[in-house]
Amino acid sequence: MIEEISIRFLEDFRDRQLKDPVLIEGLPGIGQVGKLVAEYMIHQLKAEKIGEIHSIYFPPQVILDENGLARMVRNEFWLYHTEERDFLFLVGDHQSTSNEGHYLLADQYCEIAKELGVRRIYTLGGFGVGHLVNEPRVLGAINRAELREEIEAAGVTFARDEPGGGIVGAAGLMLGLSAERGIDAVCLMGETSGYIVDPMAASGVLAVLSKLTGIPVDATRLNDRAAEMEKVIESMVEGEKGRDEELNYIG
Repeated sequence: MIEEISIRFLEDFRDRQLKDPVLIEGLPGIGQVGKLVAEYMIHQLKAEKIGEIHSIYFPPQVILDENGLARMVRNEFWLYHTEERDFLFLVGDHQSTSNEGHYLLADQYCEIAKELGVRRIYTLGGFGVGHLVNEPRVLGAINRAELREEIEAAGVTFARDEPGGGIVGAAGLMLGLSAERGIDAVCLMGETSGYIVDPMAASGVLAVLSKLTGIPVDATRLNDRAAEMEKVIESMVEGEKGRDEELNYIG
């Protein structure tokens, strides 16, 4: 029987008491910035998978592994434990394909957070600017005005009218829906062209998130990928300059 939204936690997690948990959302989005950050942290911290979410609001497809084995599209919850607190990660294959699904899924994510005792949520994403960015900023949004000073002190920019079109998807909706439940929420957006998977933007978001959460994450591998991408971008920029000069000469 297919349900609209199906949530299954692993047996050994169901009765576990979490300590002052924080939820970090990193679902696919612009530049895959949030997904890169959250999945990198999961890998580096050796977090444990605790649950899965399946939904008819995900794309109608299956995911194939390297051996051609198919599985259903899903999102997942992961847990990283420290002596001071627990950190939950929400990652996965897709967001919703419909407006209705975006609302229902985001509402479900926030309800799970409330049930697990989460008092703060960090949503992660990309801020698409439509052009290549050499030194990406990290822009922020909050669901309670009192949070701004703390977030700015970590290096986050709050720019008027940016992002101008609002924040689409789970990263935005969870700000509003968590406020209704009395949960603080912060959105961190890495500035990105929006054209490519962007480890440069992800590296900036990871640095800020590490400051805010106190999680020590070795960012070496992500920074290496960012450095490689920077070289690619430089080559692209040089190529564009060359084409412009050629057109000017012809003109």
